[in-house]
Amino acid sequence: MTGPCSKQNPLIFAIFAKHETPNLRAVEIGMNILVCISVVPDTTTKISFTDNDTAFQTSGVQFILNPYDELALTRGLEIAEANGGKVTVVHVGLSDSEAVIRKALSMGAEAAIRINAAPTDAQQVASELAAIAGGYDLILTGRESIDYNGGLICGLLGAALNIPSINVVTRIDYINGTWSFDRDIDGGKESVSVQGPCVASAQKDLCEPRIPNMRGIMAARTKPLTVLEPKNNASGVTYTQFELPAPKQGVKLIDPSQAAELISLLKNEAKVL
Repeated sequence: MTGPCSKQNPLIFAIFAKHETPNLRAVEIGMNILVCISVVPDTTTKISFTDNDTAFQTSGVQFILNPYDELALTRGLEIAEANGGKVTVVHVGLSDSEAVIRKALSMGAEAAIRINAAPTDAQQVASELAAIAGGYDLILTGRESIDYNGGLICGLLGAALNIPSINVVTRIDYINGTWSFDRDIDGGKESVSVQGPCVASAQKDLCEPRIPNMRGIMAARTKPLTVLEPKNNASGVTYTQFELPAPKQGVKLIDPSQAAELISLLKNEAKVL
């Protein structure tokens, strides 16, 4: 066979090598996003304690994926899908958390990691996460877990990995190799740009959480869930006692003409004056 296509044309080959090879490499390598998730009691749970009020009573409690982590996962999936990447979820917890981890897989994450340790405090959890979190383009967490409301993991993880951490973000975009964020600050918002790997925590206005469909639920059953043993990062926290808030008292209605009585109650009974 003869003709212009029967021999390698140096010009055509050079153009192809210049313009096509980077695209093929991008598809091959892709973007790698890690989303850290926590498992928390459902918001309707009646809270009680056991072992002389030193431990949370888990019997009969319905556990769910932390709502802020759902937002982080949803946005992570959107970014990965737009950039030919993949999302892995990671959780520090025991085997009873795997049903909730499977929900994260049903939302679209490709794989999951469970670090086989009971989470005791933020420093211990961040240390365990940091041991496996290297090499990711973006690490996402929720703003806080709705059980302990600590809000510490994002900053601790960034410090442990020596990469930037951006807290309470309401926008995440990836443009030409740069991460762009909006984050809440006192009295307004701040825009932040970062090149290279970083950690960010999701605030409630980031996106609408993705609802798993039946196909995702079925696929989640066979997606890989790797269990790793902990690095034995010792906790620096000991819980001596948990207690419930004082029960709410009845409301007292004071006639508008009885200002002196109102002041007396605020001063002597409520002790707020």
